[in-house]
Amino acid sequence: MPLKDIFCQEKAVASLEQAYDSGKVAHAYIFAGPDGVGKFTTAKEFAKLLLCKNPVKRGNFTDSCGTCESCRAFEAGSHPDFEHVYKELIEFTEDGKDKDPPIDFPIDVVREFVIEKVSQRPALSTRRVFVLTETEKLNDNSQNCLLKVLEEPPSYCCIILVCTRPDKLLPTIRSRCQILRFGPIAEDKIIEKLHQPGLSEKQAKFLARFADGCLGLACTYSQLELAEANLYQTKTDLVDALADFEYKDALELAENLQKKSKELAAIWTKLAPATSKTDINRKATKTVLQIIICALHDAMLTNIAVRDAIVNFDQPEQIKKIAKRFDAEQAAQKIADCFKTLHWLESSVNERLIFEQLLLNLAETDKITYIL
Repeated sequence: MPLKDIFCQEKAVASLEQAYDSGKVAHAYIFAGPDGVGKFTTAKEFAKLLLCKNPVKRGNFTDSCGTCESCRAFEAGSHPDFEHVYKELIEFTEDGKDKDPPIDFPIDVVREFVIEKVSQRPALSTRRVFVLTETEKLNDNSQNCLLKVLEEPPSYCCIILVCTRPDKLLPTIRSRCQILRFGPIAEDKIIEKLHQPGLSEKQAKFLARFADGCLGLACTYSQLELAEANLYQTKTDLVDALADFEYKDALELAENLQKKSKELAAIWTKLAPATSKTDINRKATKTVLQIIICALHDAMLTNIAVRDAIVNFDQPEQIKKIAKRFDAEQAAQKIADCFKTLHWLESSVNERLIFEQLLLNLAETDKITYIL
C-alpha cells in the first residue's frame, strides 16, 4: 500500500511527507492513537519510503518506488535495515527459548533487537529503521534501556514507537520523540471495509460502532464473527439480560459472562496463535465488559435525547428499559465504575470476581430508580 493510500489518516501522513520532503525526518517518533487506526501500517510504509533507493513523486506525495532492490526486499520481509520489534520476540533472545509470550515488553528484547543492532551501519539502504509495537507495555527497565539509544541515536537511524497510551511512556522518552496523533476512522468508512460474505448489514454496523473508530479492531471483530465466535449474538443476549437485570441475577450472569469470555478467547487464540494467551484472555474479557459499557452509554444518550449514535441501534426497546432504570447521571457513574473494573483486569484480578463485582455494583438498589 502506498503511503498516500493510508486509510483516513491524512494529517499524520502529511506531517511525515513534509518532514521527508524538507529533509527533516526526526530520529524518533511516537505514533499515538487507538488500536487499529493504521499506526503500524503507516510506520511500515514510512519505513519503506525511508529505505527506498529511488523515491518517486506521485502528485504532491513522495513515495517508495516499489521496484528497487530495497523495496523488493522490504515487501519480501527480508530487508536487512528494517526491524519490527515486538514483545513476543522474547522467544528468540539468548535466554528466551521456551518462554511463554510475555505480558510486558521485556528488556531482553529491547537490548538484543534494538540496542545491539542500532550500531550496525545500513547494509542495503542509507538508513536503518526500527518499529516497536505495543510500546505502552514497555516496563521502566525496558524504557530506561531504550532511552540510551534515544539520547544519542546514530544519524542513520529512525526509531518509531507505536503506542496506544503515550502517557505510559516516561517523560524522558516522550521528550526525545516527535509525537504524531492518529484519530478514529469514520463509521461509514469502516462499514465499507466490513462488507463481506457472511456478515449481515446489522452485524457490520454494530461492529463498526462497537470498535469506536478503530478499523483494525472492527476487522478483528469481523474475523471473530466469521470464525463463529458469536460476538453479535453474545452482545444481543447480554443487552437483553441487562434490560431486565435484577440483583438476584448477578452471580449467574457473571458465570455466563466468564464462560462467554473464555469461548471468545479460545477462538481469538486460534486467529492469533503467536500472541500471548494472557493478552488474548484480557482482550476477550475487556470485549465483554465493553458491551456492558456500550449499553450504559446508549442509555445515557437516550436520556439526553441523543439516539442517533447509540451502538445498540438494533435493540432500542432494551436500551429504553435500561435508560428508565438509570438516569443520565447515574449511567455516567456506572460507566465510570466499569472503567475502574477494567483497571482491575490489567492488575490480573480473577475474571469471575471482576464480572461479579461489576454486576453487583450495577444492581445496587439504592442507585437504581425502578419504574413500577
